[in-house]
Amino acid sequence: MHSDVSIARFKQFPRLMWILLFGSFITRGSYFMVWPFLAVILYEKFALTATEVGLVLSGAALISVFTSFIGSALSDRIGRNKLMYLTGVLYIISFSLLAQVDSVKGYVVVMTLCSIATSLWRPLTSATIGDVIDDPKTRELAMQSLYFVVNVGCAVGPMLGVWLGLTGKQSSFYITAAAFAILICLLFWGFRHQARQMAPTFTEQVPDLLIPAMGDATSAVKRKPAMVSRQQIMTILRQDKLLQCLIVANILCMFIYAQMDSSLIQYLTREDAPELLTLISAMIFTNALVIISTQFVLLRIMAAYSLIHRIQFGLMLLICSQIWLALNPIELFWGWIGAIIVMSLAETNLFPTMNVHIDRLAPKHLRGAYFGAASFYEIGFAFAPLGGGIILDNLGGFWLFMIGALMSLVVIYLYSILDTLKRPDFAAMKLE
Repeated sequence: MHSDVSIARFKQFPRLMWILLFGSFITRGSYFMVWPFLAVILYEKFALTATEVGLVLSGAALISVFTSFIGSALSDRIGRNKLMYLTGVLYIISFSLLAQVDSVKGYVVVMTLCSIATSLWRPLTSATIGDVIDDPKTRELAMQSLYFVVNVGCAVGPMLGVWLGLTGKQSSFYITAAAFAILICLLFWGFRHQARQMAPTFTEQVPDLLIPAMGDATSAVKRKPAMVSRQQIMTILRQDKLLQCLIVANILCMFIYAQMDSSLIQYLTREDAPELLTLISAMIFTNALVIISTQFVLLRIMAAYSLIHRIQFGLMLLICSQIWLALNPIELFWGWIGAIIVMSLAETNLFPTMNVHIDRLAPKHLRGAYFGAASFYEIGFAFAPLGGGIILDNLGGFWLFMIGALMSLVVIYLYSILDTLKRPDFAAMKLE
């Protein structure tokens, strides 16, 4: 019965949802052909230290966090589609430039543009799913599906890059730029189709004179949106203590997880791990393969538990993976893979559930603002390369991962107190 219901829910996905799924697959697959090897390129090409590589990556990511919040909140007012088109163009420009730069300063500038585009794209995609799918259960399945196809792309990308001989080659960033060009074309077609579908219902509820001023029908979500000022948004976010605690907890969580993309690779590079490029590709492939093969199984198993309990279970797995990474001998290839398997199971529980959590917390007409606020999680990703690089240079790999385990305990505590924290009175504010 559960399987039948899931199939029925898949059939409820609008065409735009399928385009977002396909687009996420091709873009993330091409992205992961080359991006994880950027730390290796910077080390081999410019002989930067772990801290210097971390500073380059962290600086780019930190700037993008604040851009993401502003852009996502703005999307509530001007429409998701316009910002998605602009973000796609920014992706194309930045990845094309990344294929050509030949200086550290050039990498800093272009990687900042890439990071801005990435941090805009994620919350815009999540908010768009909320716009086009009304049913909460179908929306949760859509977000789980999006996370699933992203990881299919992550699994295929690195191995395909190795097979095609693209791994570590700067020119291969052109492939990612081409993938986003295809996605923009698909999105243009999908948004037009969505607008035509929603127009009859939309025009029944909104006076004709208001339609031109309100942007695309997709953003309206079949109802007249409340116009909320920037000052009101900031007041709401300041009053929502639960959201603030959640952001702090997830910043710490992202800092821990992001070590796999930056400091772990630097650690393996500097310790001369055997078969380095093969190991890096295998870890990325394993990470994605575990998520692909277990995500919906775990979703069914954990369905009886609350979102908070699911996240806490994932955090316990994250602790185990950090301790394993700390203790694994540098030459033990399959030991690294085993630790990544446990870490991937943690991710399978944590990441899609975080998006569902935000979706349930957000008022309907502030979905973009809330997903934009959630993008402050990316501060954890932003500081991970720098913080991890400093720990790596001064304390070594063992303490890098043991500190990650200790931070996971702090996150578990923060999640345990969420229900005691105050939230704004949305009904009194007349936002819904």
